[in-house]
Formats: sequence, C-alpha cells, structure tokens
Amino acid sequence: MTFSVDQAQGNAPVTILAIQGDLDGNNYKDFIELAKSAQQEGTKNILIDMSELIFMSSAGLVSLLNVAKMMRGEASPDPENGWDALHDIDRDRDSGIQEHVKLLNPSHKVLKILDISGMKKYFEIFTDRESAIASFG
Repeated sequence: MTFSVDQAQGNAPVTILAIQGDLDGNNYKDFIELAKSAQQEGTKNILIDMSELIFMSSAGLVSLLNVAKMMRGEASPDPENGWDALHDIDRDRDSGIQEHVKLLNPSHKVLKILDISGMKKYFEIFTDRESAIASFG
C-alpha cells in the first residue's frame, strides 16, 4: 500500500490524496496522518482518489471519518477505540454531505462497502477527476 499527494486548482485549491492497494488496520493511521499533515500545510479541500484502492476495511472507514471531521474543524474519534470509532460513523453519518472531503473513482467493491456502512450518503462520489476538482469552492 502506498499513498501519493498531488495538488490541483479548480474554483479552489484541492489536495488529492491517492491510495494504492489496501486501506486497512495496517495503514489507516498513516492515511490519517497524511491528511493531518496536508491540513497543517494549509489544505482546505481534499479529494481522495480511490482509483487504485483494492480493499477497504472498517479501519479504512474510520480513517475517512477522521479526515472528514478534521477538515470540518471537529474533534476526530480516537482510531484506537475500534468499535467506538465505528459507532461514531453511525452517529456522524447524518451530518450531511462533506464540503471539504470528496471521493474519486471507488471500485465497485469499495463502493459497496461505502453503501453498506452508510458512508455513501456522507461523501460526494465522482467518477471524473475534473468534475470532482471543479466541485470544490
């Protein structure tokens, strides 16, 4: 699993965090830290490119929630608290579509995980990179 970071300019600056491989219990904290680092460097909008994401576990869902809350300026659930963090997903899901974190090109398999968890209603999902970038700001 690897991550990459890219920048794009649409109506607003966008940081693109791409995930290659799996997002699971072995690396979800690394993804949270990557997003935190981007935010500390001034990022206001994050597009998570899932084009090469093969598998996402419940820990991956926790990382998405952490990034969304962080970008809204809210306290993130402690990723070490397993089930509590997953329950936070359930409570937070009704807060509406995220303005500052969006998803790009999840596979059918990942899309199914997002749907089953209810996270599909929480994030705008795009299949076209340019449209996704233009949606910010």
